[in-house]
Amino acid sequence: MAAAAEQGGEKIPPGKPMSVEQHMLDKGAQMLQSLKPIKQMNQHICTFALYSHDMTRQIETHHFATRLNQDFLQCAVYDSDDSTARLIGVEYIVSDKIFESLPPDEQKLWHSHAYEIKSGLLVNPRVPEMVVRPELENLAKTYGKFWCTWQTDRGDKLPMGPPVLMMSPQPVNLGMVNPDLIVKRDDKYNISSEALKNARIEIPEPEWINPQADYWKQHGVGFFIDVEATEMKKTVPFP
Repeated sequence: MAAAAEQGGEKIPPGKPMSVEQHMLDKGAQMLQSLKPIKQMNQHICTFALYSHDMTRQIETHHFATRLNQDFLQCAVYDSDDSTARLIGVEYIVSDKIFESLPPDEQKLWHSHAYEIKSGLLVNPRVPEMVVRPELENLAKTYGKFWCTWQTDRGDKLPMGPPVLMMSPQPVNLGMVNPDLIVKRDDKYNISSEALKNARIEIPEPEWINPQADYWKQHGVGFFIDVEATEMKKTVPFP
């Protein structure tokens, strides 16, 4: 288990360093357990995301993806790819076929991926472009639903409050990613998003992107979860 990351000299999350005994316990468990779900994560995707309720807040995100079948991926989302990265959320990715089967009110919570890919914003770090090209062509036709559970960008030392819905970059007004974020990411991986954009010109555009996705573009509204008290069910499910 990696040590806590630091921000402004403070450990995030707070806590004392791991003991030698804890390291040994963790290593032993790692040797004895299968950890099968984690071992199925087979690709690292780096891109950017915007908060649905405040799109001026934009973050770099790192998605470690598992493909369950040709129409569905699930991603653990971290704030970096370092050993001290914080798990900040989860994204589910579905094919256009599955997306079209969802109820309209559900579709409002999802975002499209075509622009992220065509613009060179979505990358698979350290993997040659020619290797990931078929996967990029598949992902360009998909939709994602991303819930952020830990807002480290605002300095939260721990996961606070309810999850927050995230949106993907888009080529209009608030959907544009801050150029400084892109430069910082590109410099880290020694890549050029602009060069990738030019190289991806021939990736086919989806014939149609359902306007229920990226709902804010058409309607100028985002979505935000509020927590409220509710009456508990007090009937036990068994004798």
